Amino acid sequence: MTVDSRLHRLLGSPDLALLRERLRRRFEDKGNLPTQVRLLNLVPHERTALAALMGAATRATNSFTLHVPTVDAMLVEAGLASSLRDALEKLDGQIVNRAALADEQRAGWAAVFEGVNNHSLSSWLTGTLNRGLVKRYSGARTQVAAQILSRVELVLRSLPANGMTRSQLAAATLGDAHALDSGRPESSIVLAVLRHARRASDEEQDIEEDRRETWATAGVLINELARPALFLNLPVFPSEQSVGRRHLGTLGEPGFISLRRLLRSMPAWNVAERDVFVCENPNIVAIAADQLGHDCAPLVCTDGMPSAAQRTLLSQLAAAGARLWYHGDFDWPGIGIANLVIREHLARPWRMSACDYVSAIETVTTRVPLSGVSVTASWDEELSAQMMELNVRVAEEALAARMLIDLQDTALSAPL
Repeated sequence: MTVDSRLHRLLGSPDLALLRERLRRRFEDKGNLPTQVRLLNLVPHERTALAALMGAATRATNSFTLHVPTVDAMLVEAGLASSLRDALEKLDGQIVNRAALADEQRAGWAAVFEGVNNHSLSSWLTGTLNRGLVKRYSGARTQVAAQILSRVELVLRSLPANGMTRSQLAAATLGDAHALDSGRPESSIVLAVLRHARRASDEEQDIEEDRRETWATAGVLINELARPALFLNLPVFPSEQSVGRRHLGTLGEPGFISLRRLLRSMPAWNVAERDVFVCENPNIVAIAADQLGHDCAPLVCTDGMPSAAQRTLLSQLAAAGARLWYHGDFDWPGIGIANLVIREHLARPWRMSACDYVSAIETVTTRVPLSGVSVTASWDEELSAQMMELNVRVAEEALAARMLIDLQDTALSAPL
């Protein structure tokens, strides 16, 4: 658009850019200016330009009261513009009413979020930070956000899956095998919704392992052969494929079961009202197999912080009615793992009391001090207090002899 040279001389020079910006902001904030606008802290050439707009005499002052109807009338009479607002738009482009724009954007985002039908996604979106995450993923564009959330709903509608790989799920629901790869908006939001639905998170868990485990809770496989779960003597119901077999794997010998197997063809666990012991370290399983063999009670190993396969196995056993008993290292990471297993899988502490810790110290020849940040044991605050006072780390293997007594006697009826 060509600007009248007279208008440019009157108000369009570069040294009046700040003055024009001040006037534009008034329009942007309020839509229309009041009859009179008082401008302060003017430099001389700005004061002169405003006086010319009004046809007023120039005075030696740094303020000026602009009578907007008079300016509009003079601009119309001179054929320069239909109003002061029109003149500013001719010189620097369209003026947007920021208040009206903000109202429009709020209404647009409200429509996007209210248009969600999935209950879990809708619940997650009640969080302000979560809505902000959607805005960031969409580049603050409502149309893009609506598309992302619609795709997320398609994925959630297909869950839980029955041992389907993530790439299969992505291809089936979104038409792209990589649409749910780590870092994709849809993948990140689906994971966040699944975590929110479980109300569970673990700051100590590896990020990739957390993704794998969270997908696994919805029956979706990622690298399903990574870190299989170690077990010993887990009872199952005989099936047509394994006539007469009442235990998973070989009785008396440690075995492994993958996340793939757990999700695609879950064993028929025969553990209702039965004690299943859970240890932290693989050495305990090896010792139990060597010392007790087929006489050992059912035993599962978390192998440190449990990953997707271990968590899925414990969840399945608990759902099948097993009474889970957990034992781990008497150190701060060990207490953190115990807290997680007890909280997430309703396990009971197994020889993990303050008295057990004090007694266990007597079996330790070389006393190694605790390291790291202290952790409160959710089941026994006195345990953490004793650990801080005595400051001795006790590895789980140091209690192997006592644990074998329990593993040989499966009729536990009271907390140990």
